[in-house]
Amino acid sequence: MRFIHCADLHLDSKMESALPKEKARERREELLMTWERLVEYAAANRVRAVLISGDIFDKPHNRKDARNRVREIMERHPEIDFYCLRGNHDNSDFLMDVRTEDVSDNILRFRNDEWVMYSYDDDTQRIVIAGREINKDKSYDMSRDLVLDQADFNIVMLHGSISGTDDENRININEFKGKNIDYMALGHYHSLMTGRIDDRGVYAYSGCLEGRGFDEAGEKGFILLDIQNNKIKTQFVPFAFRTIHEVHIDITECESMMDVIDLVHEKLRGIPERDIVNVVLDGHIQMDLDLDTERIKKNIIGDFYYARVTDNTRVQVDYESFRDDRSLKGEFVRLLESTDMNEDTRSEIIETGMKAVMGEDIDE
Repeated sequence: MRFIHCADLHLDSKMESALPKEKARERREELLMTWERLVEYAAANRVRAVLISGDIFDKPHNRKDARNRVREIMERHPEIDFYCLRGNHDNSDFLMDVRTEDVSDNILRFRNDEWVMYSYDDDTQRIVIAGREINKDKSYDMSRDLVLDQADFNIVMLHGSISGTDDENRININEFKGKNIDYMALGHYHSLMTGRIDDRGVYAYSGCLEGRGFDEAGEKGFILLDIQNNKIKTQFVPFAFRTIHEVHIDITECESMMDVIDLVHEKLRGIPERDIVNVVLDGHIQMDLDLDTERIKKNIIGDFYYARVTDNTRVQVDYESFRDDRSLKGEFVRLLESTDMNEDTRSEIIETGMKAVMGEDIDE
């Protein structure tokens, strides 16, 4: 029996923090299209159920068209069950326009005050799906009333954080040890992450289906579960329409802007044109290299759906060359050389000071 584990769809997200308005609109539509493609993939590959571990949407108010599209494609495939667990961003219900009695039988939901369980039986196994939405007042003791049969194959759905200081959405994995869990389908983290609960079970974050911002670089998709005779095989399926690439490039050896541009083109070779790129420039540059990130961006942006250039370089100061320089620049460099500040801070101040001396614009 096959299942899809996905999460953090964040459908109808405005996308405007990382992209120009027109491309943000296109990406907003692409998020919905990727969701619809996932459902068609499930139908074509005889997937029995799609487990959505929270954050289908991410705003208090979402367009009616978007809500309807999510619901209608579920209704179009009654052979697939859709388990819809609310996450911390699911402030509105995509079924808000539908009377309870009219909700399709294949759209299954959970509660935050108790565990809700569903099951599938065939000749060789019984698969149980248990889920509970995070109750912010009781998250610390969620596991206490979870009772699962040792003979079943048990899947648990939750949305929250297993690490860090996110107390409102905290999941303590240790509390679930010995609970007869085989697979914990988690949502909240936007990148693939897996680990063990105990000798029997594993947990997994599927990550999001599409990267929305430059902090969501890398392959995105879902996890395909194949459960036979109480044994599970899992496969991460990359599924994003566009991938966000963060490419770090050390330009220390570059002596001119043309050298930098040539190196950037070389390092980006092979990335698909439809993808999104964040070029991060690293290393130490010479003082007389006037690094122009906008010029670099203009040289590459036509090669991709969208591109950004981030400058993380530091100026390499040749103090020896200023040792006998009697100019204002020389005095400024010698003064800073005599301080006990770290080299990166000193280089940053020298770079800013040189721009001021030469009347150039200073980045705020």
